Parts: sequence; C-alpha cells; structure tokens
Amino acid sequence: MDSGNASEGRLRDLLIRGLAGDAAAYRAFLRELSAHLRAFLRKRLVRLPDEVEDLVQEALVAVHNQRHTYDPGQPLTAWLHAIARYKLIDFLRRRARQDVYNDPLDEDNDVLAAPDNEAADARRDLVKLLASLPDRQRLPIVHVKLQGLSIVETARLTGMSESAVKVGIHRGMKALAAKIGGTG
Repeated sequence: MDSGNASEGRLRDLLIRGLAGDAAAYRAFLRELSAHLRAFLRKRLVRLPDEVEDLVQEALVAVHNQRHTYDPGQPLTAWLHAIARYKLIDFLRRRARQDVYNDPLDEDNDVLAAPDNEAADARRDLVKLLASLPDRQRLPIVHVKLQGLSIVETARLTGMSESAVKVGIHRGMKALAAKIGGTG
C-alpha cells in the first residue's frame, strides 16, 4: 500500500464518496485498494505467493466491514495498514498453529539440522503465546504493543472502548507473564 500523498488523497476521496452513497466511487476504491494491498502483502509473503490473493480478499472484506470506523480526520493509510497488518498477523498465527500440528515428532535425524534463527523462534513463540489469549486481550496487545497504534486508534479499529483496550493490554500482559513464568 503506497503511502504517497497522491494515492492517499485519491483513495481517501473515493472512500469518503463511497461512504456518502456513491457506489461507483466505492467500487473504484476497492479496486484500487486491492492493488495496493496485493503489493503490500507480496512484499511480506515472498515465500508464500499463493496465499497473497486470499489475504487480499480477507483484508478487503475487513475494510468493508469496518468502513464505518474510519475517521475522515485521520490518515487513511494508517487505518488501512492496521487492518492489513492484523489480517497478516492472523494468517501467520493460523499458519503457525497448522505447522505445529503438521510437524512430525518422531524424526530423530532432525536434531542436528542447521540451527534455527533465534528471531524466528522468538516470533513463533510470541505468535503461540498471543494465540492463547482471548481477543479482548490479544488484539489490544497486537495493535498497541506490536504495531504501535495508539489506544484511540485501537479502540476505533476493534470497536472496544479506550478503557477496555487499556484493561485488555494490562490483563493480557499479566497472562503472558504468567505463561512465560510457568504459572499460567
């Protein structure tokens, strides 16, 4: 998704016209947005090119379903990136869960395979830990702590109140600490 001023302005104009009832503008918004989403996701899923189109469609559906939460006074790109990143994280979480269940446990010869990357291990562990949390805790942590969105942006994106976002972060971090410490 290009964050250039021309694309931002054009997409924002089409969305606002679409929200006001201009069906042709809304169709144009979705068409142009799909091209931006495709480029955004291709860069992040270089090794999984077959998954890009499904994720583009998921993100478009999410944008459509959340269109009422867009604040015209805020940059459109930040709102769109938040939705696209959430869909990408959700996909990676689902994929990590599938990989755990599809991993053969009885192959002893893999023990001395090339060492794994610590950062990749940490990401995988974080995805698993976050997946164990309920949405009301997981989503605020992902949006605020990992994606860097504000409490206000996260509340708008998730439909939660600002205080619920803060509580979700606090309780979620406490639950994660307990799980890491072995008491959860």
